[in-house]
Amino acid sequence: MQIAAQLYTIRDFVRTEQDIRESLKKIKDMGYNSIQVSGFGPIEPNVLNEIVKENELEICLTHMPYDRIVNDTKNLIAEHKLWNCDYIGLGAMNPEFRAGKEGYDAFLNSISRAVDEIYDVGLKFMYHNHNFEFEKIDGDLNGFEYIINKTTPEKVGITADFYWIQAGGASPVQYIEKYANRFDIVHFKDMTVIKSEMVMAEIFEGNMDYKAIYDACIKNNVKYAAVEQDICRRNPFESLKISLDNINKYCINA
Repeated sequence: MQIAAQLYTIRDFVRTEQDIRESLKKIKDMGYNSIQVSGFGPIEPNVLNEIVKENELEICLTHMPYDRIVNDTKNLIAEHKLWNCDYIGLGAMNPEFRAGKEGYDAFLNSISRAVDEIYDVGLKFMYHNHNFEFEKIDGDLNGFEYIINKTTPEKVGITADFYWIQAGGASPVQYIEKYANRFDIVHFKDMTVIKSEMVMAEIFEGNMDYKAIYDACIKNNVKYAAVEQDICRRNPFESLKISLDNINKYCINA
């Protein structure tokens, strides 16, 4: 399993082409070989490809806007082919779809054509969860499970975010075991508590059992784990470095 940097973590430092050049070099220098493109400012696809190659990085996944996925599918596919990136991701469904079973059905229907086009060219659509998907919407099924039940593993993967799975009241390890065929790529971020508030933390700096999560990912053939921290309490580059160092120390080199 490759450890990647989810660059939404450093979204304030990838707003311009020069920012991206400087930031990707920092990411490579700290030891990451793979990245997820998310939260970037405007940049030409071929220029991004050059910067990625210059730094000997790979793009394992993207998060793209819903409107582009649905309405600009062909160009999006061409960009991912250029980048040698097999996974086109969506960070979350739009708020108007988060209204029970009917809303989820409307969402899945709205993306079905794009999902098929992505699949037909050998790529895969990935949906990233938060905690709202853990509300029960169809009997005993929560929204996360409903998406899985209504789609096929060949066409729709889940970028399982273990922080949000934990926040939704579910077990990351149990979900890995149950839905391994959906989890080609996952998100690693830890959870701690400060002044009674749930907050994000660097891996192994919080309270989640990341050794068990890592081992379950290895056992179930997860391809990439992208380190993400939406909110950092220190410099976000430092947060990414701490997480990578801790994964190396407690998992990879343990």
